[in-house]
Amino acid sequence: MKREVSLDIFRGLTLAAMILVNTPGSWSHIYAPLKHAAWHGMTPTDLIFPFFLFVVGAAMFHSMSKFQGRSIPWGKIGKRTALLFLIGVGLNAYPFTHSPDEWRIMGVLQRIALCYCVASILILTLSKRQLYVSAGLILLAYWGLMLTVDAPWQLQTNLVRTVDLTLLGSGHMYQGFGLPFDPEGLLSTLPAVVTVLAGYFTSSELARLSEPLHKCRRLLVWASLSISAGLIWSLAQPVNKALWTGSYVLVTAGCAWLLLSLIIYAYDIKGWQKGFGWMAIYGTNPLFIYVLSWIYAASLAQLIRFDINGQTTNAYQWIFDGFNHVMSAKNASLLFALIAVGLFYTLSHWLYQKRIFIKL
Repeated sequence: MKREVSLDIFRGLTLAAMILVNTPGSWSHIYAPLKHAAWHGMTPTDLIFPFFLFVVGAAMFHSMSKFQGRSIPWGKIGKRTALLFLIGVGLNAYPFTHSPDEWRIMGVLQRIALCYCVASILILTLSKRQLYVSAGLILLAYWGLMLTVDAPWQLQTNLVRTVDLTLLGSGHMYQGFGLPFDPEGLLSTLPAVVTVLAGYFTSSELARLSEPLHKCRRLLVWASLSISAGLIWSLAQPVNKALWTGSYVLVTAGCAWLLLSLIIYAYDIKGWQKGFGWMAIYGTNPLFIYVLSWIYAASLAQLIRFDINGQTTNAYQWIFDGFNHVMSAKNASLLFALIAVGLFYTLSHWLYQKRIFIKL
């Protein structure tokens, strides 16, 4: 089964964007589009993680096709889920200078692991029609569950936080909102499964269509319907990444289909292939590059320390300060992030040339 080059480009672009927003020189000096929305609403940065889940689902169409009609490979699914989850917990704990009582349990890779597990079981046990119905039921069920508490869309009182406090404990949750709340919570992983399924549906449809123009039109129709439905639903259920609301799922899936249609139009229909090669290469080792980018940033900030004029600083801050001496703080922060993107592209390119592809 032929792979869709547009999806490879989409994956590489998403990975580069993830490194860009995750590695600013200073979290206090970031241009607005590179920040997450404070709570309700959405910025361009809030598209990146759902796009990442989307490409996970798109890849699953190819990896799962060989198991269709056969017994479910529980061992393979379980092993990959466990490894992804444990790597994610390890990244949260790195460089292991805090007590295990303070290690955050959930995170990006942990959510990918759980979504992969649930989506795999659904894909291998249900028909395509049943998958579509299941995706809708998951979003509706999550909406209904959230409405069982007062002020369901507020930071302090939402059900996602309550479930995580009960099952994980406040010490194992993300603290960046000013109180324990995990934007990759257990309950909010349910609607994130639908984001993975959206990618799976996309690969399935693109494989069925042969003409790029037909693919482009189909994706534009899906994008228009999904974004419109999401915006209408947002009147009752706000677009919120931290809660991964149903309206957020629909709007971000629509944006993914819109971007993918633009890539197909430019690359396949118009033949504008210059400038796309680096994106396809960037996405050839996504998990390895993501993990290494995290270790790179954490090592610079927490492991490499030295004294300057009697004051202790770390390599991360020292590099940013050096840039900030010759440019504005926001530009210095952006340059720091762009250098990280460039470094990991160089590594991706070297691995690609050596035909080294690291997978679980």
